[in-house]
Amino acid sequence: MAEILFVLTGADRWTLADGTGHPTGFWAEEFVVPYRTFTEAGHRVTVATPGAVVPKPDPASLTADFGGEAFAAEVEGIAALRDPIKVEEADPAAYDAVFYPGGHGPMEDLSVNADSGRLLTAALDSGRPLAVVCHGPAAMLAAERADGTPTFAGYRLAAFTNEEETQAGFADKAAWLLEDRLVALGANVDKGEAWAPHVVVDRNLYTGQNPSSSGPLADEVLKALG
Repeated sequence: MAEILFVLTGADRWTLADGTGHPTGFWAEEFVVPYRTFTEAGHRVTVATPGAVVPKPDPASLTADFGGEAFAAEVEGIAALRDPIKVEEADPAAYDAVFYPGGHGPMEDLSVNADSGRLLTAALDSGRPLAVVCHGPAAMLAAERADGTPTFAGYRLAAFTNEEETQAGFADKAAWLLEDRLVALGANVDKGEAWAPHVVVDRNLYTGQNPSSSGPLADEVLKALG
C-alpha cells in the first residue's frame, strides 16, 4: 500500500484583475477521480492544505455544465477532505507520491505559498512521482532552490493553457495567466488540444493539462507506483 499526499488549495475566492473575488476552490473532478483511482487500488490518501483549512470545491465544478453533479456526493463522503493536515508540517519523505489538483484556488494561495514551494522541491528531488494537474502548476511559481533558481525551470509540463482560459471566459479578467507565468520561470509548457486529455511525463514529474486529464494522470502515477 502506498501513501499518497494530496495538496489542495485552501482558498475559496480568486482575486481578479479588478480586485473582485470570484468563488473558487479545488476542482472536484481533479480530486475525486484520482482519489478514487488510488484508493480503489488499495492506496491511502492524506490531504494537506495551507493552515489545515478544510478545502472547498469550486462551486462550478459541481454543476451539470461541467459534469460535476456526479462528483458532489463523493466530495461530501470523503473523510480525508474534512480532516486535512497543514502543508507547512507535511513531510514529503513520508509519502510515495504527491498529487496537486487544480481549480483556480491554487492561483490565489499556493502560487505564493513558500511551504508548498519547499514541499514541491523536495518531492521533485526525491525521485518519487510528483503529479500536478490543470491550475495546480500555479503552485510551482512558489518553488525555488536555495540560489533562487525556479525549481521547475527546464521541465516539460502540461498546464491549463491560455486558450482554455480564454474559452472559459477568464483570460481577460485574470490578473495573470498560468501559461505565461510558467513560461516566464523557464518551464516548457507542452500544449495539447483544448479540453482534451493531455498528460506529460518528464522524469518523475507527471502533469495534466485540464480536468479531463486528471484520470489519465492518476493512471500514469498508479503505473509508476507499481
